[in-house]
Amino acid sequence: MAKFLQDKTPEVFDLEKVSKKYPTAYEESMNTVLFQECVRYNGLLAEMKVGLIKVQKALVGEVVMSQDLEKMATSIFNNQVPAMWTNDGEGKGFLSQKPLASWIQDCNDRIDFLVNWFDNGTPEVFWVSGFFFPQAFFTGTQQNYARKHTIAVDQISFDHIVMNKMTYKDVKAKPESGCYIYGLYLEGCRWDYDE
Repeated sequence: MAKFLQDKTPEVFDLEKVSKKYPTAYEESMNTVLFQECVRYNGLLAEMKVGLIKVQKALVGEVVMSQDLEKMATSIFNNQVPAMWTNDGEGKGFLSQKPLASWIQDCNDRIDFLVNWFDNGTPEVFWVSGFFFPQAFFTGTQQNYARKHTIAVDQISFDHIVMNKMTYKDVKAKPESGCYIYGLYLEGCRWDYDE
């Protein structure tokens, strides 16, 4: 199972290429958001790669089975995300309560979103629940709006318009101001499309 996870773990981002293609720019705060997301995911991916290699070696006796490696092996066996990958104060991971099999797929989807951003330019619509640190995305969105309209960023707030008649796949262009997002969930309630 550890070998399977190692094979499923994406490569780290080349931060030099990211910063060259998307340099820090006054008029586009999303460049900074992309770079910061890549940095955060690189920390997680590096931790995963090293840990998975070590746990495989420990399981065949090539290295000593430390307490941390034993915990990792047990977590993997139990379909749980190892503590060193989670964001519970111990690890470097994103917030999630998914079991390991779903978590690794979610991690890959998140990385694919960033790779697509890097390869094809700033997206027309953002997968908000795919961000490692969504607060930076919201701040970047406010900064872009404030700079475009020459308003102090601390004088603006968000307004949300729910687009009932379209999906994120229907979006073909960025809005004139603000941004389109998808992947925002309500908890403990449901959306009333009529009201």
